Formats: sequence, structure tokens, C-alpha cells
Amino acid sequence: MNKAILIGRLTREPELKTTMNATSVCSFTLAVNRRYKNAEGNYDADFINCVAWRGTAEYLAKNYGKGDMLGVVGSIQTRNYDKDGTKVYITEVVVEEIHFVGSKKETDKPAETMNDFTELPMPADDDMPF
Repeated sequence: MNKAILIGRLTREPELKTTMNATSVCSFTLAVNRRYKNAEGNYDADFINCVAWRGTAEYLAKNYGKGDMLGVVGSIQTRNYDKDGTKVYITEVVVEEIHFVGSKKETDKPAETMNDFTELPMPADDDMPF
């Protein structure tokens, strides 16, 4: 079984290209946080190369950008090619599904704005409707 499920942020704008056969292909990288903290108390991230094809590629390039958080379902694939006599190996996730999880703008809000109701004064007892 070969199944990869990732949630991470786009590290750059997705790169949409067309093959010689007029097939759309979109390459992108997701920064995926690890589940544990390092010695400094921070989460390290892995940068996972992904590729989407055809309609998924076009949809991704049109609707998402750097900083957006995506859920990706796909499979891990390896390939290789020769470059100047040296064999280059590539491992990437071939995307089958993309799910929008959130934009960078949504998560940049300060935490205190989520709890503004705590700043409201309590009404006096005689102002209560019951």
C-alpha cells in the first residue's frame, strides 16, 4: 500500500506547466510540521515536494498561493534522470486529492481577538431580563 496524507503550508506559489502532450502539471512544496519539538522547544518542518496533474493541477494553481494550508492525499513516487552524467533521484507525492485547510491570513490573527468577549463588562443584576 502506498498512501500519503499531509497537511502543510505552501512554501511558494504553485508552478503550473504544460507537457508536450498539452497535459497540465503543477509542482509545489508543502512545509509539514513534525509531531515533536526539537531541543529549542520548536517544531521542525519537512519540505515535501508534490506534483498534481490535469484538472487538479489547474485548480490548485488558480485557487491557492504561498502560505495557504492544504491537506493533500496521494502516493509517494520516485523517479530519476541523468544530468551531466550524474544520476539525479527525486521523491515526491503525486497528488490525488487537495483539501483547503486555511489561509495564512486566518491564522495570523492575534490570539486575543478570538476571546474579545472576555473584555465585555458584566451587566448589573437589575439589568438582567430574568
